[in-house]
Amino acid sequence: MTSAVVLAVAAIAALVAGVEWWTAFSAIAAGLMVWELCVMSAPNRVRPRQVLPVAAAAALALPWPVFLVIGAGVGFNAERHKVAMGVYAAAILVGAAALVELRFEGVGWLLWIILVVIATDVAGYFAGRFFGGPKFWPSISPSKTWSGTVAGWVAAAVVGVIFALILEVGMGLILVSILASLAGQMGDIAESWLKRRFGLKDSSNLIPGHGGVLDRFDALTFAALTVAILSWAGWMPGPF
Repeated sequence: MTSAVVLAVAAIAALVAGVEWWTAFSAIAAGLMVWELCVMSAPNRVRPRQVLPVAAAAALALPWPVFLVIGAGVGFNAERHKVAMGVYAAAILVGAAALVELRFEGVGWLLWIILVVIATDVAGYFAGRFFGGPKFWPSISPSKTWSGTVAGWVAAAVVGVIFALILEVGMGLILVSILASLAGQMGDIAESWLKRRFGLKDSSNLIPGHGGVLDRFDALTFAALTVAILSWAGWMPGPF
């Protein structure tokens, strides 16, 4: 519990302190997640796990094609599932960069995506416990149910309505919120798949009692990744 509180306080402090502090927080988180991928996929290779995370953290200040280079490095370094690890690493960096961009657009936009992910997780947990029912993807994530998954979408839609009014943008934000919610759920599924392939319970033990940084930020990273894709496609409401 203590480590979770410390992490939450650090994230909130970086959020309100300004763009520079949030950028630094996102860069460190991205670097640590890439480090976890390196250790997860190639536990016997020491040097890449020292170089690639630093490169990943620095990459947030560089053009996006660099993300592909870092992803390729992680994939090349992996002992197995090279393509999956490379794509996952690149996705992390794009998602982290999207979180920084959201902070540039204003605190409200960053709070929106964070609350979409939190609401999805909380609603999914309680609905799954209360309603139960068929599993969403039992071979990868045995605890996730369809009832919890759909409840997460509904909760994300509610967050979308609230922030569409707060940010004074169109109600298209509701659909975007649902898509971000689904992306966050799939990010969690993707990480569970990787951990199962490498026989791991957690991505690391960096956060005592809570696993790794990737365990805590996988859903948020993939939700932000989806926002970035929608923004590039011109489908994001508001100032994007």
